[in-house]
Amino acid sequence: MIDAKEKAGMEKDISEILFTETMIGERVTRLGMQITRDYAGKAPLLLGVLKGCFVFMADLMRRVGLRCEVRFIAASSYGSGTVSSGGVRFGELSQLDIEGRDVVVVEDIVDSGLTLKRLRDILTEMRPASLRVCALLDKKSRREVEVEIDYIGFECGDVFCVGYGLDCAERYRNLPYIGVLKPEIYI
Repeated sequence: MIDAKEKAGMEKDISEILFTETMIGERVTRLGMQITRDYAGKAPLLLGVLKGCFVFMADLMRRVGLRCEVRFIAASSYGSGTVSSGGVRFGELSQLDIEGRDVVVVEDIVDSGLTLKRLRDILTEMRPASLRVCALLDKKSRREVEVEIDYIGFECGDVFCVGYGLDCAERYRNLPYIGVLKPEIYI
C-alpha cells in the first residue's frame, strides 16, 4: 500500500485526471471481451511492450476469456525525456518464436508511431498467423507515421500522461488513474 503522505505528494504533481480507475477498469473489460470474441477458439500470444504496459497487460490478460500466452519485450524511444527521440531500441527479439501464432501487441501508449511501426515491421518478418495491436492510449496528435491500432482504450490529447503504468523518470506508475503531469515537474 502506498503511504498516504507519498501519495499526496505524487497527486499534487497532477494537474488533471483524464481517466479514473473506474473508467479504466470498464474499458479494459470491454477490450478483453473484444479480444475474446475476435480470437474465439484460438490461443493468442499477448506480447507486452515494456515497461509502461505491465499494469494494463496484467488487467487485460485477466479479462481475456481464452487460453493465452503472455510474453514481454523491452522497447524504448523516449530515453529519459518526455518526447519520443525518434530512435527505437528493442530488447532481445531473437528468442521470440511467433511463426504461425496469433499475436496481439499490447502497448501503453502510441505517440509518434515510430516504435510501433518498427516493431510491426520486425514482427511481420517473423511470419505470425495474425498480428494486431491493443493500445491503452492513442495520442494521434503526435503521430509522425501511420500505424494501425486494432483495439484502443482511450484517445488522449497532446499532454504528458502518467499513472496506471505510465511514468516520468520511473515515477508515478503506481497511480491507479491516468493523469496529466504538471509541466513544471518535467521541464
